[in-house]
Amino acid sequence: MKLGIIGGGAWGTALAQVAAAGGEDALLWALEAEVVEAINATHENPVYLAGIPLSPAIRATSELGDLDRCDAWLVVTPAQHMRAVLERSGDCNKAVVLCAKGIEEKSGELLHRVAKAACPDASVAVLSGPTFAHEVAKGLPTAVTLAAEDTALAERLRDRIKQPTFRIYVSDDVAGAEIGGAVKNVLAIACGVVEGKGLGQNARAALIGRGFAEMTRFGLALGAKRETLAGLSGLGDLVLTCSSTSSRNYSLGVGIGQGRSAAELMANRTTVAEGAFTAPVLARLAKEKGIDMPIVDAVDALVAGRVDVDQVLDALLSRPSRAEGI
Repeated sequence: MKLGIIGGGAWGTALAQVAAAGGEDALLWALEAEVVEAINATHENPVYLAGIPLSPAIRATSELGDLDRCDAWLVVTPAQHMRAVLERSGDCNKAVVLCAKGIEEKSGELLHRVAKAACPDASVAVLSGPTFAHEVAKGLPTAVTLAAEDTALAERLRDRIKQPTFRIYVSDDVAGAEIGGAVKNVLAIACGVVEGKGLGQNARAALIGRGFAEMTRFGLALGAKRETLAGLSGLGDLVLTCSSTSSRNYSLGVGIGQGRSAAELMANRTTVAEGAFTAPVLARLAKEKGIDMPIVDAVDALVAGRVDVDQVLDALLSRPSRAEGI
């Protein structure tokens, strides 16, 4: 099975490294000409994954049409650009594995629905879990969820992609795998705010716990399985991205906690903090469905600049006491 990777950022490059392990061919499409040139000439991505040698089996291209001859695609474009990229692609009558995390802002749709709208003949799967790209590219141990309604497809993809240090658990809960990855990005911003404001480890642990309750409420309302949300693509990814500045969303929150605006912080980035785009649509969906998500609402307000950190803290800390539970 020849794999094509759509997206030449850090995560796309890391997945190309996994796909090329053992000398298997992997074709990586990147928007930036300098990324394509560097990968082909020096086997490195100096823009997004500097200093990590890449397999010579990875070939990069700037032509989406070159991926037509691949048997499956790993789609690693930012969530808000995925529809447009897939609509530009050629023959997508193949397995399409979604590797970005988010909810489309305009439509409010989960990404597997967006992919099916853009590529009606595609067989869609989702790859998600606690994954920092630089660790995956270095071959450090990682475990992920690969979800598809067709479990036979998921097993074929697993057998092609898996490596001793890249362990894959198969699931049929596509919505659950996507919801965990989308919601945790928003919660990671909140945990970064706690760090930037100097509120301590107790506060961050409390935020992770109550944030997971929000993730679970939302996921169950949309048909996700509780065990998926408590697994690698939900709780596992939440713990990772709420604990390290290697997370783009967490580091964005740190800056907000230190008093800088989200707009200023995002303007100076070459990478995308998906949680900033997911927060408003997630807050809107939760309100429409009557789901209580106060942490998500707070992040939405912070990112939009409607409130400052002190106002958010006052509002959260003054909420009425209640019994613990989902």
